[in-house]
Amino acid sequence: MEHHPLDSFKYCPKCGNNQFLVETFKSKKCSLCGFHYFYNPAAAVGVFVLNERGELLVGKRTFEPAKNTLDLPGGFVDFGENAETAAIREIEEETGLQLEVKQLEYLFSLPNEYIFSGFKVSTMDIFFKCIVSNGLVKGKDDISELKWVDIKSLDPSLFGLQSISQAVEMFMKSFQ
Repeated sequence: MEHHPLDSFKYCPKCGNNQFLVETFKSKKCSLCGFHYFYNPAAAVGVFVLNERGELLVGKRTFEPAKNTLDLPGGFVDFGENAETAAIREIEEETGLQLEVKQLEYLFSLPNEYIFSGFKVSTMDIFFKCIVSNGLVKGKDDISELKWVDIKSLDPSLFGLQSISQAVEMFMKSFQ
């Protein structure tokens, strides 16, 4: 049987009571103080960065999950950020490119789950596209190396995270 993320929460985070009981498939409620916790997906972003030749920027993941597999620039949305601001921040952190919100085009979103530190993380991955004129990039932060690739030659199975692989497949179809 698959381990549900809520199984790891044994005590109420508000009062410490050990009667922190399953209420629904996505929530637990404390029998003592009434605190109700909902397990919801974390917001994350991924960006299809294209250069003026129509090549896609892909990177190699530095860390688990899916270490050494291909990835798009992106990451988690921080507290107080919207998805666009997170996308711009992640692109700069991972590639050195500096963008403005007006350069981003929303594409679609996909749910994702992966194991991190032995814990199932559920995310809602929000995908954007942008075109950059400056192709000078350097892999930083969570990306060990970057390269520009022909979109038509991509193999989505080389992308280690399920939602990224699915997103690449969807994106490639728009170029056929």
